[in-house]
Amino acid sequence: MLEEYSWFWWIVIGLIAGAIAKLIMPGKDPGGCFVTILLGIAGALLAGFLGKAVGWYDEGEGAGFIAAIVGALIILGIYRMVLKKR
Repeated sequence: MLEEYSWFWWIVIGLIAGAIAKLIMPGKDPGGCFVTILLGIAGALLAGFLGKAVGWYDEGEGAGFIAAIVGALIILGIYRMVLKKR
């Protein structure tokens, strides 16, 4: 039953992680709330992938909340660099 709602929790954690990343790295970014959610979700996925690669997380285990925020900061930084070059 918990797996049925996992997508919902990814969105909730992504929203919160993205919002915190935006507070840590304020600036004018296009996209608003939707992009913030996507950046947070991508950050959580990035943190989980990197954590598994270095052995911090086991298979099937997601990234922690702080790791999701760090991942969202990384994604936000990359996002800004790509937009700046345009």
